[in-house]
Amino acid sequence: MARITLTGSRIRERRLALDIRQAELARRVGVSPAYLNLIEHNRRKIGGKLLIDIAAQLGVDAAQLAEGAQVALLEAMSDAAAAHPEAGAELPAIEEFAGRFPGWAGLIGALHRRNGALEQTVTVLSDRLTHDPQLAASLHEVLSVVTAIRSTSAILTDKAGVDPEWQARFHRNLYEDSRRLAESAQALVAYLDAAEAQAEDDAAQAPALPLEELEAWLAARGYHVAELEGDAALTPEALLADEKTLSRSPTTRVFALHYLESYLADARRVPLAALRRALAETGADPLALAARFDCDLACVLRRLAALPGGAGADGALPGMPEIGLVCCDGSGTLTFRKPIEGFAIPRFGAACPLWPLFQALSRPATPIRMWLEQAGYRPRRYLSYAVAQPLPRADFSVPQTFGATMLILPETALTGDALDGSGGGERGEAGGGSGGAPLGIGVSCRICPRQGCAARREPSILTDGF
Repeated sequence: MARITLTGSRIRERRLALDIRQAELARRVGVSPAYLNLIEHNRRKIGGKLLIDIAAQLGVDAAQLAEGAQVALLEAMSDAAAAHPEAGAELPAIEEFAGRFPGWAGLIGALHRRNGALEQTVTVLSDRLTHDPQLAASLHEVLSVVTAIRSTSAILTDKAGVDPEWQARFHRNLYEDSRRLAESAQALVAYLDAAEAQAEDDAAQAPALPLEELEAWLAARGYHVAELEGDAALTPEALLADEKTLSRSPTTRVFALHYLESYLADARRVPLAALRRALAETGADPLALAARFDCDLACVLRRLAALPGGAGADGALPGMPEIGLVCCDGSGTLTFRKPIEGFAIPRFGAACPLWPLFQALSRPATPIRMWLEQAGYRPRRYLSYAVAQPLPRADFSVPQTFGATMLILPETALTGDALDGSGGGERGEAGGGSGGAPLGIGVSCRICPRQGCAARREPSILTDGF
C-alpha cells in the first residue's frame, strides 16, 4: 500500500518542480482539480492506474512516488528525536518532512550519526586520559622536570652573587633538565597521537595492558575456548605452551592462566553438550540452569557468555543472541569485560556505581535481575543478571573476599522471551523505576549526561565540563 503521508506530498513537489499547474495535471490524468488537490494534501489514497498515469505525466517511476523516504532515513531521524526529547520534534510529521525535504532529513541523520561517533571518541579518550598508567607516568615526568627547571631558575634569579662554580652547575642542570623536558614532551605527544588513532578505530587498536591483550585474544576466539571443552580438553598450561599469538609477558601469561583455569572448571561443571540440551528444553533462565547443574549462579552466567557465537557455529544454540559479561572484585575494579554492542564498558574501571554488578557486592549471594537503559545518544534497553559470591581462600587466616558477575542481554534479542525465563509480562520488574521503567545508568560519571544522580562522583565533561 502506498504511504498516504508521503505520496501526495511527493506528487506536489514533483509537479511544482516541473512548473505544471494543478488544473493542467488534473486534466491530463482525467480527474478534477479538487480531487487532485485532496491527493496532494494526503487526504485521499492513491494507487493503481491513477498513480501510474500521474507518474508518467511527471516523468518519474510510480514507485518513486509511492515508496517515500528510505527506511534508514526515517530511523536516523527517529533516533535523533529520541536522543533529544527536549527539542519536542513532531514525530507524527516525520514521514512528511522526510518526503518533502529529503536533503534536510539526510543532513539531520548524518549529524546525529556524527554526534554519536564523537561521543564514542570522547568516551574512549576520557577513559584513557583518566586511568591510563602510561599517560600518568608521562605527565608525572613532565611536571617533575618543569618543577626542577623552575627551582633552578628561581635560585639564579633571586640570589645575587652566586659563586661562579655553582652558577655553572645550575646552568648545566638547566640544560640537562631542558633536554629531559623536550624528550618527555615529544614522547607524550607521540603517545597521545597513537591514543587518538586507536580511539578512532577501537577494533584495530593494539592492546596496551596485559588484561587488554588477554581480552583481545579472547575476542578473536569469540570468547569461546574450544580446546578446553569436552572429554579431550587440554590443560590450561598445555594450551598456553602452544599459543603463539599471546605475548611472552609474564603478567599476560598469569592473567591468561588464571582465566583459563576458571574456564576449564566452569566447563566441567556445566558441559557444553548438556548446556545446549538445557537451553533447547527450558531456555536460558540462569536460576533454573544453576539448579539443573547444581552449580553457583556466577558459573552459569560465565558459561552463557562463553557460548560459541554466530548462527551455525559449532556448539551454538540457533537464535542465540550476543551476550555481554562484566566481572569485578570486591573493590569494584573491573577484572573482565566481554563487550556487547551499544553497552559501553570503561577500560580501566570507574564504571557507573548504579550498575547491578556493584549493587550485588552489597548483597552477596542474592541474585539480581534488572532492566537497564544506558544514557547516550541512542539509549537502548538491556536485561541484566548479577550476583556476588565469596572467592575461594586458602585458610581461615585470610580475609574473605568477594567477586561480582553481571550478564547483559539486549532487549532486541528477547523477542518471544526465549532467553527471559521469568516471562515477558514482567520485563519491568526490578527496573529501578515506577511503572516498570528501566533503571537509568551511565558509563562512568565523567562522561555521563544524566542530571541529578545521587551516585555522581565528579562533574561530567558532557554537561558541566563543556
